[in-house]
Amino acid sequence: MTSTPHARPLTRRSRTRLATVAPLAALALSLGVLPAHASADARASVGTTAPGLTAFGAAASAQRPALDRKALRASLDAFHTAGMYGAYSSVRDGSARWDGATGVADVATGRPTRPGYEHRIGSVTKTFTAVAVLQQVAAGRVDLDAPIGRYLPDVVPGERGRLVTVRMLLNHTSGIADYVLPAFPGILEDPGRTLDANRFRHVAPEELARLGLAAQPVAERGTHAYANTNYILAGLLLKRVTGQEPEAYITRHVIRKAGLRHTYFPRSPYIRGPHSRMYESMFGLIEPARDYSVYDMSWAGAAGAMVSTTSDLNDFYRKLLGGKLLGPAELRAMKTTVPGYEPEPGQEALLRYGLGIYTMRLPNGGWFWGHDGGVFGAGTWALSTEDGRRQVSIGYNLMKHQRFDAEGRPLPDPVGDALYAYVDGALATPPTPAGAAASPQREQVRAPRHLPLVDGPLAWQHLRGGATPQR
Repeated sequence: MTSTPHARPLTRRSRTRLATVAPLAALALSLGVLPAHASADARASVGTTAPGLTAFGAAASAQRPALDRKALRASLDAFHTAGMYGAYSSVRDGSARWDGATGVADVATGRPTRPGYEHRIGSVTKTFTAVAVLQQVAAGRVDLDAPIGRYLPDVVPGERGRLVTVRMLLNHTSGIADYVLPAFPGILEDPGRTLDANRFRHVAPEELARLGLAAQPVAERGTHAYANTNYILAGLLLKRVTGQEPEAYITRHVIRKAGLRHTYFPRSPYIRGPHSRMYESMFGLIEPARDYSVYDMSWAGAAGAMVSTTSDLNDFYRKLLGGKLLGPAELRAMKTTVPGYEPEPGQEALLRYGLGIYTMRLPNGGWFWGHDGGVFGAGTWALSTEDGRRQVSIGYNLMKHQRFDAEGRPLPDPVGDALYAYVDGALATPPTPAGAAASPQREQVRAPRHLPLVDGPLAWQHLRGGATPQR
């Protein structure tokens, strides 16, 4: 490892800025992208799927053209030119595929990125965990609508244990808060020092669950509010009903069943295969951005600890959406969605969350299924058409690059724009012209209240919608 300096001391102005940003959510470090609060009633949405999905299915995707490799290359390079250190991606259309990389894997040496790098995938792990739970539903060991207290009475006692169901955990409508901020005390005051001090700390999932359950909820039960605690509890549920550690069960029954060769839960703070360094900026408060590719990921567990490659992620989602990992009933349950945020009156939510998977509409007009994730220094996004034919997965190595003014308002974000344009263009019909890669034209979504400044495409999209952060 190259040596890195301590985070620069926080000035009064920078402390004020971070204090303005932090209250937007229980978490400024989420493993995923979703809003921490939206007031739509989840119960009213049970049984619905995203509007337009039926019409956008196999018939529409069959009309998609062959991959435009030149346009993909130019658009991925535009992501690096905009300010991303490095990225690697896999795109597929049926049997056709393109793998590319751009930028550097090590800013000190200039080592270039390569396709096929292993990468920390953060909350994409949640899809794998949800598949494992749904396998237990199929086996009759878990009831989606049973209270979690039936299975974990010692972990979730009392009213929560009686009223929060397994389904509520998987679609983030439990009303349970996130654990990450209390798990990293001091991170808002001195993020670099806090992250360094916890690099090799091992934390048990039971402790993460305790922290999340003790934290102040940001939304009422029945309302979508993304929280990693839900998936730590899902992992403990798996352990209780299978008698195996959740990582071991998911490895045997999900990863191996999908035939993935470079996807795993790390057994140490180290990634075992070729990989990039992974740089965390914390909105400019760690300057220069610091490498956290070596990190004990027990703090993420079944919610976000996995390592994979972009090619493996495409394999996984194609097999999942194609019915190879779950039965028809369980796949339908997984794709039953609730609004991912509260839209304006008369507008539809452009992102809807199912059980460990979401569907979102991109500017190219299509609805796509998948997930994204962000951990310290590493971001991932994987999306597929509903039939799994057209796919894109991308990993990138600089997180929380966004900047804000003294009032906490987001400044222009060319890096986020270029990422969004790359993914949109990779899935578009016809493909997005390479020259338009850095300046996508898309619908703006008004930010929901309490929008977290999390790493991920939806948060960036909301922030660019012009909303002022809530103090």
